[in-house]
Amino acid sequence: MQRRHFLNSAGAIALLGTAGCATTSIPSRARVVVIGGGYGGATAARYVRLLSDHKIDVVLIEPNDAFVSCPLSNLVLGGSKQIADMTTPYSGLSRNHGITVVKDMATAVDTQRKTVTLGRGGTIGYDKLVVSPGIELLLGSVEGLAAANAAGQVLHAWKAGPETVALRRQLEAMPDGGTYAITIPEAPYRCPPGPYERACQVAWYFKNAKPRSKVLILDANPDVTSKGALFKRVWAEQYRGMVEYRGQHKTTAVDVRAGVVKFEIQDDVKADVLNVIPSMRAGTIAVQAGLNNLANNRWCGVDFLTFESAVAKDVHVLGDAIQIAPGMPKSGHMANAHGKSAAAAIVAQLSGWAVNPAPVLTNTCYSFTDDRNVIHVASVHEYVAAERTFKAVAGSGGVSAGPTELEGTYAMNWARNIWADTLA
Repeated sequence: MQRRHFLNSAGAIALLGTAGCATTSIPSRARVVVIGGGYGGATAARYVRLLSDHKIDVVLIEPNDAFVSCPLSNLVLGGSKQIADMTTPYSGLSRNHGITVVKDMATAVDTQRKTVTLGRGGTIGYDKLVVSPGIELLLGSVEGLAAANAAGQVLHAWKAGPETVALRRQLEAMPDGGTYAITIPEAPYRCPPGPYERACQVAWYFKNAKPRSKVLILDANPDVTSKGALFKRVWAEQYRGMVEYRGQHKTTAVDVRAGVVKFEIQDDVKADVLNVIPSMRAGTIAVQAGLNNLANNRWCGVDFLTFESAVAKDVHVLGDAIQIAPGMPKSGHMANAHGKSAAAAIVAQLSGWAVNPAPVLTNTCYSFTDDRNVIHVASVHEYVAAERTFKAVAGSGGVSAGPTELEGTYAMNWARNIWADTLA
């Protein structure tokens, strides 16, 4: 047996469980439609094809030509990478796996008729639907932010792409001695360590190019939400006097003319570059489809064994859009894991097999503290049948002892591998 075929077979057994080997009754005309080509959706599309031996038709609806990774995109702000380094075309999914990639927006879902309506007109029917829409940034939750963002004056850059490049240009234009302020919403939000990594990247750029400048972190949470001790050590040792952290700063408004950001209780803060990250909820199509049933209608509830929606049969929701299990981060790695687990469940259900009763997910989040040194947090999550949820395995994972260049090598290899696993 060729090594590639062996690895595919081994992966199928691990994801499907032994019940998946009992029959080959996969219906050749079954169709899975996937909305959203991010870490969750693209992975699910690829793995449905792989685990079904390409017998299930898969349609991926995605408006962009290429995937742009949010993980590592902060390096664009630091200046050590370009946005092109984060970009991978979707062509591999169609070329290598026969996935039909429809370049369009999904504008509506009819869960009774099992159809998806496209922005350019027409509908696509499905047997199973995967909704992986990422997040919607609630610009209206901060007074003045929607208009300031539309004008390109106050950016969030929390979806990697044009705003990432635009924020880098704002940093380049800022005079030496100026202040960059980043605001962080209350958890949960996409990528818990992301804002703190971004602060490190901007500080690294300032240290090399604008040494009299300052990074101000204004966090709505009481304290750093991920890798706190490590980030604080880096700020104190590597960026002493340049980075200032302030917790319990919940952003309420921005005033572009005055160059200030306002808070629920604390005094206004003035800065030359305002990077305001508002609160978030499940992506727009999930809300329009009525899948956002939890946490004040911000997130989507799922059956964690299959990732099937709690409110819509044969609709599976992945990634940042879901109401997470205890200790489960909204991360790219975790969305990739969701995609594989859901794909295995979907293939099993369409084939009449028993769903794997004990799925296990892993997570790793790497954070660059400068252009080479990295810290990480890792965890393993097992499905607990009695509680119908995932829980972190006691003693698994953990955090780095400190930033090292070796971990920087691991981080870059992780990125290359997960991009290939998702899109190749």
